[in-house]
Amino acid sequence: MKNIIFVLFFVVVGCSTITRGTQDTLVINSKPAGASFKIKEGEKVLFQGLTPSAFKLKRKGNYIVLIEKEGYEPLIVNVTNHNSNEGGAAMAGNCLLGGCIGAGIDAGSGATLDLKPNPINVDLEPYRK
Repeated sequence: MKNIIFVLFFVVVGCSTITRGTQDTLVINSKPAGASFKIKEGEKVLFQGLTPSAFKLKRKGNYIVLIEKEGYEPLIVNVTNHNSNEGGAAMAGNCLLGGCIGAGIDAGSGATLDLKPNPINVDLEPYRK
């Protein structure tokens, strides 16, 4: 009976969703440190703070990161999602072990994706006079 429950668990739930989760940690660094930033999804500001920082974001999302520091040119970084090698391997394991239901769950939840670029490392340029 325990074996049947174990197999059914893998049929219903995606491996990547379990092992990787539906969120990724986005890291933001700047030189010099202490730059202010905003993470936006569309027009909505999700987070703001000072560099260096790290935030959990949905793997399925697309974000705009605005980085500013007084005396320096502002920067905009577009963060998008891309298929991950790790997520793809787990999704393939779903099809082999539990059928493609789990693979569909992984694809739908975004568990097979990674945010890119991550980490965000920027060198701020002083204003030009």
